[in-house]
Amino acid sequence: MTTFLTIFFVLVLINAALLSFSIVTNGRRQNNFSKDISLDSKDKVYPLDLSSSEYRKAI
Repeated sequence: MTTFLTIFFVLVLINAALLSFSIVTNGRRQNNFSKDISLDSKDKVYPLDLSSSEYRKAI
């Protein structure tokens, strides 16, 4: 039983360390990504054409 608990707690500690490393790395990556985005490069959003004849034929 002690062997199981020892292995279990070691794996939990490794998992916590990897999770914290991932969170820190992702935070740095998000900061770099938000700096790279320029305000001029916005995506164009086109309205849906729901009144098209093909849509009416489908109904």
